[in-house]
Parts: sequence; C-alpha cells; structure tokens
Amino acid sequence: MTTVNKHGNQQLRAVPLWRQSGLVVVAVIVLAAALYFVRLAHNPPGFFIDESSIAYNAHTISQTGRDEWGNAWPLFFRAFDDYKNPTYIYLLAGVYRVTGPSILAARVFSAALGILTALALGWLGLRISGHWKVGLTLTLMSLLTPWLFELSRVVLEVAIYPLVLILFLLCLHRAATKSAWTWSDVLGVAATLALVTYSYSIGRMLGPLLALGLVFFITRARLRRLLLTWALYALSLLPLFLYNLRNPGVLVRRFREITYLAPQDGSFEIAKAFLKHYAVNINPLTLFIPDHSRVSEVIHIYGAVPLLASTGLLFLGSAWLLRSRIDRWWCFILYGLLASIVPASLTLDFFHMLRLCAVPVFLLVLTIPALTWLVEMPLPSRRVGWAALIVVTVVQGSHFQVRYYQSAGDPRRHHLFDAVFPAQILPTALAARPTGPIYLADAVGRPGYIQSWWYGTLKGIPLTTFSRLAQDSSPPEGGLVISTAETFPPLGQRLMAGGAYLVYIAAGESRVPQPLPASGFKAAITAENFPAVFKAGRAAFITVGVKNESPSTWYALERGATPFAIGVGNHWLDRKGNMIRHDDGRATLTADLRPGEQAQLTFAVNAPQTAGEYYLELDMLQESVSWFGLKGSPTLKLPVRIE
Repeated sequence: MTTVNKHGNQQLRAVPLWRQSGLVVVAVIVLAAALYFVRLAHNPPGFFIDESSIAYNAHTISQTGRDEWGNAWPLFFRAFDDYKNPTYIYLLAGVYRVTGPSILAARVFSAALGILTALALGWLGLRISGHWKVGLTLTLMSLLTPWLFELSRVVLEVAIYPLVLILFLLCLHRAATKSAWTWSDVLGVAATLALVTYSYSIGRMLGPLLALGLVFFITRARLRRLLLTWALYALSLLPLFLYNLRNPGVLVRRFREITYLAPQDGSFEIAKAFLKHYAVNINPLTLFIPDHSRVSEVIHIYGAVPLLASTGLLFLGSAWLLRSRIDRWWCFILYGLLASIVPASLTLDFFHMLRLCAVPVFLLVLTIPALTWLVEMPLPSRRVGWAALIVVTVVQGSHFQVRYYQSAGDPRRHHLFDAVFPAQILPTALAARPTGPIYLADAVGRPGYIQSWWYGTLKGIPLTTFSRLAQDSSPPEGGLVISTAETFPPLGQRLMAGGAYLVYIAAGESRVPQPLPASGFKAAITAENFPAVFKAGRAAFITVGVKNESPSTWYALERGATPFAIGVGNHWLDRKGNMIRHDDGRATLTADLRPGEQAQLTFAVNAPQTAGEYYLELDMLQESVSWFGLKGSPTLKLPVRIE
C-alpha cells in the first residue's frame, strides 16, 4: 500500500499486524476447507464395515433413542464382537437428527473434526508461545499431517480422539500456568480426561495414564485441587465399572482377541514382547519413512509417510532446546508421548495407526519450543528459516495429497471399504429378489449383514426385506442370499461375487459335513516361486499348489462354521527335523476339489523369532479329524533361511 509524503514522494505504508494475521487466518481456513471437504463422497471409495455399524447406530439413536439391538441410550454400543464408545456415535446422531442418515453427512462431520483438531492445536501453540505465527504454522502443519488427515476421512470413533486429547491439553495448560487451581480448572481437566476415556477404546488405558501424569503438577498450593481432580475423574469412571459389572468381560473381549498377553506366559516373555512392540511403534523410521513398517490398512494409503519431515526436525530442535530448562508442563508432554504408545504396544499389530492416534498430537505439541525459537530469531535468519519450514511442509504435504487422491482408484482400498457392495452386490440382490426376504448369511467373524441394513436404510428399503440367518442355519430352497462366506455352497445358482460378498439362490439344504474316509487323505503339494529367505518374526504370504490324489471329493466348507473343513497348513522344523512350531498358518479350500483336480491356496506363515536355517513343512488337514501326513500322505519340506 502506498501513500504520498509532504515532499510529494510515494512511500510504502505498513499493513497493520491485525490485518496481516487476519489474512493469513482466512487463507488457512480456505486451505482447510479445500483439503478436508473436497471429494469426501468418493475417497475413501466406499464405506468400511465398522463405519456402517457406527452410522447405522447413530441413525437409530437419532430416531428412537435405541441402538440396533433395541437398547435404550446405551453407554457402549455392541457392534459385532466389540463394544464401541459413545462420544462419536451420539454426536453423529445429533448431526443425523438434522440432516437424516447419509454417508456424506458422516464424512463431513469427521472432516470438520479434523479441521477443529488443527485449529485447536494452533490455539494451544498460541497459548504456549504467545506468538500468532507459531499458532498458524502449527495449524498448517496439522492440516497437512497425513496421519491426522487420514483419521478425519473415516467415520470411526478415532476421528474425534485427537480433538478430545487437545481439549484436555488446553484445559491442563491453562491450569498449569496458575500457582493454585480454580474450580473451573478442576472441572475442565477432569471432564476432558473423562472424554479421553470414553471416546476411543485406547482411552480406557490412556486416560488413567494421563491422570497419573498429573503428579508432575503437584505443589503445596495445588495439592487439594489436584486430589479433587482425581476424585472427580474417578467418579466419571463409575458408569464404566458398573457397566462392566453388569456385562462381565464384554469391554475387554476385543482386547483379548488382539493382545499377545497370555496367562501361561511368564513376566520375562511378556516384558520382552512389550519392549519389542514398543520399540517398533516409536521407531523414527516407522514414523517418517514410507513403507518401513506395516501400518493400519483401514485408513492409510500405501507407500505414504504418517508424519511430515518438518515435524521430526522441529521435534529434534525442541528436544535440544528443552534439554537444560524443562519445566513441569514439558515433563508432562514428554510423559504423555511415551504413555500414548503403551496401549498399542500391548496388541499383536506393529504400528497400528488407529491405536497410536495420540502420538501425532504429542509430537506436534513438542514442536512448539522450536517454532517459538524460530519466531524469536534475528530478522534475516528468521525469514530464511520460516520460508524453508513452510516450503518443506507444503511440498511434502502437497505430495501426500496428490497420492491420496490418486488412491481413490486403488483396488485394495475398494476392497477394504466394501465399495462393491452398494455398486453391485445390493443392486444385484434387489433385482433378483423373489417374493420372500433376502437372506443374510455371514461367515464367522465377517458380519456383512450391517451393510444390507445400512444401505437399505439409505435407499428407504424396509428392514423386513432382509432376514439375518443364525450362524448354523441354512436358507430355504429358492431363497436369495447375500453371504460373506469364503466358499460358494455346493448347491445353488451364483448370481454375483465381489469383494467379500456372494449373491446366490439356494438350491436346498447344504450337505452334511463329515470326515473323509481313510482313502481320502492323499494329496500332492507343490510350491512355486517360494521365497528362500524370511524376516525373523515377520509374517509372509506364500502360495501353495494342492492336488487331490484320492478317490474322494474334497468339499469346500467354511473354516470355523464346521469342524470338517479341508485346507493346507504349515509347521516349522529346525535343520535336524525337530518340530519347533506346530500348526502355524492355515488356508481352507474355496472350491470343491474332485479326484485329480488341483487348486492354489495363499496364506500367511509366521517366521520364527530367531535367525538361522529351518525347514517349512507343508501338509494338508481336515479340521477336527487329522493332518494328511499322519495318514501317510507325503508332506513338503522346504529349506528356508531366517534373517
């Protein structure tokens, strides 16, 4: 902007600081809307089965105050073999009360939570540093962080968790700046700790761990109010304990399925496994280098980094700055980062991004000291450093955004998000529907019924159109079936197969499964392009060829639904032939195999933890009957090296 001085010469007039910062704020908000709301209906390219469960229950709550099972205003929502937390579902129910049920409304809700997360982080940065540039830069970094962006694209409980955690940190920081806590500080910290606990399953452990971390703030003046904060938080846990007393074991059922903890393991074995998982989950290579570790396929696009390089560099800078003058607040933040890795490190998965969702929040908060130092540098150096930071962040963030939008066509994501169901499976079933209902037959652990209920709701189809079959029952003759079974029934007319779903017309009761005769246990096993080297402790997929050399037909039966399914499995032997792991991986026949016919089966094997030379032994088996090798059929032993 120019003006004219008293000598008639033009000169630049400084733009007011409030106008500069206001323009930057508007630009960041426009960027947030452009990134987080564009193409929400198309990427992810479908609706994950857990998303349908959450959305359907939010809809039923918005209409009747009851979940899909008829429970009025439940504290936890029974979904498959898990119990989902209430915060996200009830808030989404409020959205549906206004908009009605839709995928777009749910995705917009999650995306809005992602934007609020970035703005809240920026506000926390402003409160801690006192510099608006720090707050805006932290907001920009949060918006472009792949991990947080991906969490905001799914209709899952985890979408709200970073925001809830930042609200807790905002309340705690306000209290930490005071020599004595007020009643509003006590209520704010206790209430947000309760939100941390009830918003996502990891919070049942992380919430108490963060509450324990409040010991960093104990002083003589604060002690009474801190004790009151702990008491109020403990009181907020009372509904959880009462629910668990009335429904014993349901809240830990899922954890028991995904943890490596076992009663027979000793303390040393448990500690060793925990440290191994913890080390992988905190490994910088995992956090900042693409494809270094297997990450959660539910949200993450393949080959992308979870965190930006600028976050890692600023974190290192903050660690250097805090090395000699760390205070109570930063002690708590470092403790929170370390504690946030504990829940995920107790599960079988390595680097599960959903269960580690608190990690990016603490890492971004820990960039604030370095950002503050950058703001307070002398002017020439400040401009160079700031420009370099913005360029690196925007370039890497933009590269991820391009990759993310390209991923919309990735067949793997179409499969994971059940994109085929609304596009082909349900239309095929509706077009072929007879006078009776559409029967829903689900395999063990694959509850596809919820997709029919959810998409039926969106299309205005009465739920009486669908009839969910019990696990051990069969559809009547001529019944139209949508199934998630891995195998097509031996009788019936196949109409459509896609993703994890089959649509077929049943031709009567399925045959009765039974053990093979003694002559039926004869097979030839081959393995082509078999890897000679495996990574220690890692899973790897192998493809095996099997040939039926017996006079009996091997029927394809769903594993888990019957005790007589036929498939292939493996054992691990040392080079002396001694068994070191019996019954490792399994794969079940997906189609009937008549005498002389061949098939290929793919399954995962888990390499031993110790490097060395081994044999991988392949053998056929009939569930609950016998391994073929025990009946005289030849097995296949392959030499492998574990590195």
